Amino acid sequence: MGTAAGVGAYGLWGLFPAYFGLLSFAGALEVLAHRIVWTLVLMAVVLAVLGRLGTLRGLSLRTWAVVASASAFIAINWGTYIYAVSSGRVVEAALGYFVNPLVSVLLGVVIFRERLARAQTAALVLAAIAVVVLTVDYGRPPVIALTLALSFACYGVMKKIVPLEPTTSLTAEGLVAAPIAVVFLVWLGVSGGAGAFSEGPWHAALLLTAGPVTAVPLLLFGVAAQKIPLVTLGLLQYLTPGLQMAWGVLVLHEDMPASRWVGFALIWCALAVFTVGSVRRMRAERVATVPAEAVVADPGR
Repeated sequence: MGTAAGVGAYGLWGLFPAYFGLLSFAGALEVLAHRIVWTLVLMAVVLAVLGRLGTLRGLSLRTWAVVASASAFIAINWGTYIYAVSSGRVVEAALGYFVNPLVSVLLGVVIFRERLARAQTAALVLAAIAVVVLTVDYGRPPVIALTLALSFACYGVMKKIVPLEPTTSLTAEGLVAAPIAVVFLVWLGVSGGAGAFSEGPWHAALLLTAGPVTAVPLLLFGVAAQKIPLVTLGLLQYLTPGLQMAWGVLVLHEDMPASRWVGFALIWCALAVFTVGSVRRMRAERVATVPAEAVVADPGR
């Protein structure tokens, strides 16, 4: 059940280029605004069904400040991704999600003073070299990839410190961002620039599905996070950028010169080093926590 939920979550995220490609009739900001509004509507319904709407009352000013920061980071992430798909840069967006775990580690060192293991240090060095190679290849820094990686890593930091469970936190984030999104959508409607109303009911319905398209994988991820080990969850996360990259290369036929493949190969090497190091470290920590009596009693040792 847990593994299936994890595959479902990361698989759906991996298919996002197909969905957001269907929304090319609307601008990136309009799609983002709809995504914020309809995700909030759906999450409010979920909270109501679960009987948890009351959890939004009485939140402290500090909690709302953290929620507002999380909302800003995820809005930047969503908006950048939508722009990447609409501008035909799906491969660069996939790069951002390949790099994301390494950026998260770096933020852990900077913000939480976490200590780097040798494997993590080696992975970060390889990732830095890869960014240099890709910068030379693109003729510019991979801004979309770096923005996606940094914004989602910062969002992860906010989620780590916010004292709310995931469904309440996501709903609160929507409450912060939705007023701005609604004002923007009203302005688009009044000015005649709203794609949702000018392109017919089918296109409007597509924009309305942004809520469930966003919420369903998040809910599946929540199930997976509770049911399966973090190592398994960490390995499954590479399914998302892998599928996205495959879509960009095989379906959209985005340009992938040899130098770009070299940059991606370095990133994959960094992730392999990082993943193997993380698995070994978790196993060592698990062994260290086994009581001495259990070790002695185990005939296999």
